[in-house]
Amino acid sequence: MAKFEECLQRLETIVQELEKGEVPLEKSLTLFEEGMNLSSACRKELEQAEGKVEILLKKNGKLQAEPFEPSIEKAARK
Repeated sequence: MAKFEECLQRLETIVQELEKGEVPLEKSLTLFEEGMNLSSACRKELEQAEGKVEILLKKNGKLQAEPFEPSIEKAARK
């Protein structure tokens, strides 16, 4: 399995190619399927990373999961 960054980069390339609208239908379907597989792989890897972060946040022997808040969400709350 390729690294997360490689999968994400390939996914971005596929999206750009599909957005151009110059790809024949059959190739579009193949690219779409590849993109869905890459998206799923990226999601699984992120979920695993999230689990590792929660483990690292253990305090006093108890897991205290702290939700990740992207800077966009934090800015919206201010």
